[in-house]
Amino acid sequence: MSFLTLDLNLLRVFDAVMTEQNLTRAAGHLAMTQPAVSNAIKRLRESLGDELLIRTAYGVKPTPRAEALWPSVRQALAALEAAVMPETFDVSKAQATFRLAMADATAALWLPSLVRSIEKEAPGVNIRMVPLTTREPRPMLLRGDIDLAVGFFPGVAAQLSYETGSPIRHERLYSGEYVAVMRKNHALAQGKLDLDEYCKADHLLVSFSGRAHGLVDEALAQIGRERRILLTVNQFFTAGRVVANSDLVTVLPKHLIASTGAADALVWRELPFQLPAVHLDMLWHERDGRSPAHRWLRNNLESMSASAQKTLPHKSETNERMEKVA
Repeated sequence: MSFLTLDLNLLRVFDAVMTEQNLTRAAGHLAMTQPAVSNAIKRLRESLGDELLIRTAYGVKPTPRAEALWPSVRQALAALEAAVMPETFDVSKAQATFRLAMADATAALWLPSLVRSIEKEAPGVNIRMVPLTTREPRPMLLRGDIDLAVGFFPGVAAQLSYETGSPIRHERLYSGEYVAVMRKNHALAQGKLDLDEYCKADHLLVSFSGRAHGLVDEALAQIGRERRILLTVNQFFTAGRVVANSDLVTVLPKHLIASTGAADALVWRELPFQLPAVHLDMLWHERDGRSPAHRWLRNNLESMSASAQKTLPHKSETNERMEKVA
């Protein structure tokens, strides 16, 4: 093969198929027919002397040669795109619709500020919220069901940090802590929370799947303890309402207590055991990442995150306030 005779358009098709891992979705992204995409991949196979992509029940699987080739192709195409794209972007004239996936509590905290930014800066931008019912949003991004996911995705960000070739990008927006939450005047609301009393209480678990086992139960199992999950719910708002009107105890990220709509009726205590930090991550597909409008959206969420962290009270401050409320 001579590089001088290689049709460089084939590399653009190759990049789209590698990104989507599916010929039909790649064809839609390229505004081509699927037979045309298949033909382009066939021509590239013949030029490079490698199968490149092998069909599977769920799409296509790249060969080792394709995996090794893709980062260089992607980098070269991104450089070319940056060179020919307009240098200025006027968000006030942008027309775009974004599908976002967030848990109800995250949406309640972030959407008001995002809507104000859109009204002020980007009147042509629309937001469509999609229910986030999983801790693994990558399939939704790969299928193109959503443009951005914001939430706590244990293990996903860590995996993406060392995984090569993934089209999913991520950024950490916030790191916080889990706390035990209960109603005012609850028997456990005064003083330091005792492990024995905590384990004896009846508990509520926020579980998107309905599975009555979570991070707390894993942490308790490591120290030979367990708790009773009386109720699981799939919304933080519901969790706050139920806990505020019962003797159930729940564990929530501290920064999400305000989003329950029942913060004035709740108190929190530090947990009597260790839990990992809770992270708020932003995930997106690289096919969208180069869009100026998408970049504006991500920058907006970054700014909101920074502002939100500045307004959060320090731990000692918050404890003092909660003690007075209790």
